[in-house]
Amino acid sequence: MILAPIAAGQLAPLRALLNTMTSLPGHADPANDLVPFGRFDTLHVARFVVLDDETLGDLKAYGTSFPDAPVYLAFLGDCDGAAGDLLDALARDCGSGLRRIFSHCQGFVDDTDLRRWMDARNVGSATQYVNWIGRSVRHVREEAALHEALAVKLRTIPTGAPREVRERLKSEAAADRAALTPLPPAPTAWVIADIADLVLGVIILLVLAPFLFLYAPFFLIILRAREASDAVICPPPSLAKMALIGSADDHDVTNAFSALGSLKPGLFRLTTVLFVLWLLNWANRHIYRRGRLARVGTIHFARWVLIDNNRRLLFASNYDGDLDSYMDDFINKAGFGLNLVFGNGVGYPRTKFLIGAGAGDEEDFKFFLRRHQLYTDVWYKAYPGLTTFDLARNADIRTGFERGEMSESDITQWLALI
Repeated sequence: MILAPIAAGQLAPLRALLNTMTSLPGHADPANDLVPFGRFDTLHVARFVVLDDETLGDLKAYGTSFPDAPVYLAFLGDCDGAAGDLLDALARDCGSGLRRIFSHCQGFVDDTDLRRWMDARNVGSATQYVNWIGRSVRHVREEAALHEALAVKLRTIPTGAPREVRERLKSEAAADRAALTPLPPAPTAWVIADIADLVLGVIILLVLAPFLFLYAPFFLIILRAREASDAVICPPPSLAKMALIGSADDHDVTNAFSALGSLKPGLFRLTTVLFVLWLLNWANRHIYRRGRLARVGTIHFARWVLIDNNRRLLFASNYDGDLDSYMDDFINKAGFGLNLVFGNGVGYPRTKFLIGAGAGDEEDFKFFLRRHQLYTDVWYKAYPGLTTFDLARNADIRTGFERGEMSESDITQWLALI
């Protein structure tokens, strides 16, 4: 994530330039002249989004303000392999386009070293979520092509015993030389680091457990006092804003969501949200790593980023379906998780012990979320038309295609997937 303040007077021309990258409102043309995302075969999703926070006035409820809050341009990408490798490729192959974009930002001039400039503004996430760790763009595309090819062939094969149909499918696919790159094993260094991170997290929690137990009564007393007095600021969002954001939605089965808001002031809320985000990040790496975030299975990638010395929180996700179903999914399946994080945000619906109520107040929660939502100026997805369900199904089809012996029951289920 590259984060840079926009220079004075440059917001309108920047947005006009970003608009030239799109073929539909908010949706990138993969071959656009500035940053042709489609050239980069390790890039899953990417976006340019202007972080212009219209809710800063809500801080008045806490007797504070942030009058000099920057308006940022953020460039986010989720990729296979090292982020540095992608940045190298972007700087090499799209340098002129990126220069035109970043020339609207503070500190960027004609002779700026683009790669170093991006490195200096690369902001880490407090928490990240990946739907399926280890699934690459190449494998997504190859497995989708395999499914399509097998579906076409299946319609031409005479009805017969499941085993005969499978063998016919496999032989015809082999004759067509259906390309499937072998699934690589996880690198040894990555596996070691992953296990070390898992163990370290457990150790940290065990060490903290006695202190957390002693702190819990004081925490709950302070929390309930704050919850009773914190301002709830959930007016309906403007129709004009919703129309603008809605113009970029539902052109694909997947949508982008970007939202920005201020954290409630004070050390109490900051330490709370830092611990919650650390715990969620650890859980995302070691528990929610195979298709679901809690019980929500429609998210491809998501990240939570603290900016401005931990004063504000950016949330960016890539989800299947429309926004209402996305919000309902979270309310019904992971409302406590929403409360744990966003309950520390200014104006959030009133929570109860941080995990109760809050998102359960459906109307206020949806107003809150929509009010903090930002228009995503440019959004790219490497495999349009494919949901997380499709990716999982195609991976299962590939597994069945490459297996040796299968029972009649397993073959029947495999053919049903196709």
